[in-house]
Amino acid sequence: MKVVVAGSSGLIGTALVAALRRDGHEVTRLVRRPAAARDEFTWDPARADLDQRALRDADAVVNLCGVSVGRRRWTGSFKQELRDSRITPTDVLASAAAESSVPTLVNASAVGYYGDHTGDRVLTESSPAGTGFLAALCQDWEAATEPAATAGVRTVLLRSAVVMAPHGGMLGMLRPLYSLGLGGRLGNGRQYLPWISLDDEIGAILFALTTAAISGPVNLVGPAPVTNAEFNRALGRALHRPTPFVVPAFALRAAVGEFADEAILHGQRAIPAVLEEAGYTFQHPTIGAALTAALGR
Repeated sequence: MKVVVAGSSGLIGTALVAALRRDGHEVTRLVRRPAAARDEFTWDPARADLDQRALRDADAVVNLCGVSVGRRRWTGSFKQELRDSRITPTDVLASAAAESSVPTLVNASAVGYYGDHTGDRVLTESSPAGTGFLAALCQDWEAATEPAATAGVRTVLLRSAVVMAPHGGMLGMLRPLYSLGLGGRLGNGRQYLPWISLDDEIGAILFALTTAAISGPVNLVGPAPVTNAEFNRALGRALHRPTPFVVPAFALRAAVGEFADEAILHGQRAIPAVLEEAGYTFQHPTIGAALTAALGR
């Protein structure tokens, strides 16, 4: 396949490009700096500036663009940045894919689609959208793919969980603390933490790219959901460190504001119904296996 990737320099994008090339696919990367290699095209989504030659003969476009939601405190300006970094590139790529008749668009989204107060309810891809800033962001993000879907482009929406990766991401922040024995649950610990290993994140994207029967939303989550307290214990076991501490809700709210309620103190008990029904086999089906793989233990 010839696959065009936007957002190729991030944690997921870097791993995806490497996996695509390892499997023999041709990759074209969209970059926002001057193109420095034969496989790169410069684009400027804010100006809707995309050279259609980048999509010529492409079999698929993968869009992973988006500023990390935990990058800094959620001010009004940063929330707008979160929206602009996701919705604008998606709209540009969806329109370009439609114009160029690209067969497939695989677009990032997140399990935040289901909202911040879902409790113990099991969530599949057919579950309704929730409430809150993240839920509204994900709804608008996914809606921006409409030009492609309307044109008949097979459109896959990757509702991704927290990725357990060897470097960067949430584990990159937590590992130093837990290694020092400073780990602990957050709030009451009963909120669900949707997770997926990096290997399965990439494996599921490749599976979606090459499985024509898959379209619409796809939960990129591990098949065995865990609560924050269960994750805390699993990470402590993986690092052979105690996890005695509790970070109370009020302290989290004081430290990170609105992000605490939307992304830390509440979660989603999402399951990968579409992937499992389509026959995807998880390499790391439990949080213990995912942590062992990520931590090299």
